[in-house]
Amino acid sequence: MKTFWRWSRRALAALALLLLLWQGWYLGWVVWWKYANPDTTSFMALRLDELRAADPKAELKKQWTPYERISGHLKRAVIAAEDAKFPEHEGFDWEGIQKALEKNRKKGKIVAGGSTISQQLAKNLFLSASKTPWRKAQEAVITLMLEAVLDKRRILEIYLNVVEWGGGIFGAEAAARHYYGVSAARLSAAQAARLAVLLPNPRKFGRLPNSPYLAARSEIILGRMGAAQPP
Repeated sequence: MKTFWRWSRRALAALALLLLLWQGWYLGWVVWWKYANPDTTSFMALRLDELRAADPKAELKKQWTPYERISGHLKRAVIAAEDAKFPEHEGFDWEGIQKALEKNRKKGKIVAGGSTISQQLAKNLFLSASKTPWRKAQEAVITLMLEAVLDKRRILEIYLNVVEWGGGIFGAEAAARHYYGVSAARLSAAQAARLAVLLPNPRKFGRLPNSPYLAARSEIILGRMGAAQPP
């Protein structure tokens, strides 16, 4: 029995060490991206694999654009649409999460997420779209890392450059050129609002960017943009 407990303790210690090393791997990348720009993300790799299953020559549309060359309209629109408390919170909008849980309870299914921009970035950079408890727990840990290492401006800069805006379309520059034929710097307020409303389901909404539903949603976002304050 003593031998069993001794080996059990050793096994638990080894597992704890592996978990610590795994988290250190995530933290190392977060620190690196404080100074360097991500070339790819977990979501990009997943999407490219899907596209190449149908077309082996498929490529993603993406182009990194510095924060100062992204329209202020788009920054305000994304904050208004995705995370109104982004400049204030420390990674989690607890009130928003509570509202999402209540809405899901009333509907009897998941219709709202409540994830902040920081949480979405954590997921996009490293994880998958699965909703398992382990994935959500890991997302929370990475979110804390992002908030501890990066300032809000850098978090938003990376988010705007890696988020998906349609099938195989990643980042503000690629989205602006695909939908409007302009650079990310030249997006108007109305165009920015239209792009922001695609984010909850970019592959679905990206196929119908001019639908009446999205037009109505973009008008709501336009009305909220004045109160949004980008970092």
